Amino acid sequence: MAAKLRITLIKSGIGYNQQQKQTLRSLGFRRLNQSVVHPDSASLRGMINAVRHLVKVEVADEAE
Repeated sequence: MAAKLRITLIKSGIGYNQQQKQTLRSLGFRRLNQSVVHPDSASLRGMINAVRHLVKVEVADEAE
């Protein structure tokens, strides 16, 4: 069973370059303080690393 990560958008993408904004959209964010849950993978970790100054990451509960 793969671990799941809960990612929360804590800062707006306004004022950052287009690639970072596209990364936020591909993670599934539409609004500030929104949380999304994704299975942990290397590609997901790379996207999180690209926007690490805009998001908060925590391990999701098994119920999600």
